[in-house]
Amino acid sequence: MTEIDGDASVIEPERFTVRRAIRIDAPRGSVWRAVTEAEHVARWFGRPALEGAGVGATGVIDFGSDDIVPLRIEALDEPRSITYRWNSDDALGSHPAEIDERTSTVFTFTLDEVEGGTLLTVVESGFERTSDPAANMESHRWGWDEKTDVLVTLLESAQ
Repeated sequence: MTEIDGDASVIEPERFTVRRAIRIDAPRGSVWRAVTEAEHVARWFGRPALEGAGVGATGVIDFGSDDIVPLRIEALDEPRSITYRWNSDDALGSHPAEIDERTSTVFTFTLDEVEGGTLLTVVESGFERTSDPAANMESHRWGWDEKTDVLVTLLESAQ
């Protein structure tokens, strides 16, 4: 595994964005399945339950312990990128039952083929709409580091 952005996600406070780019020693198809298919996402991130498929599919992602976050697929460019919208305002301590456009953020996984693997970039934006942008960006920075590290280990150990 080769880190592109260093050891951690990067907070871009002026853009209210968290970003991490990481090289994974796995083919793009494997990484694509890991970020788009429920049974694979559940192995490293949370348990998604979406009604429908493709853009507009809505539902939740369950992180356990009553931590259930509304989720919707916003954009899809298979096998290059997928964008999800969610209401994961950690500073509030609870989540609405459905997507609230006024307070939600979006995160996009972009996959680029590189020699011997895949460059996975995750960008989450829209934190200016949350209850505490600085606290939420830091919480999500930490969360993306933790979760993508698990993803890398999972995918690279399967090779």
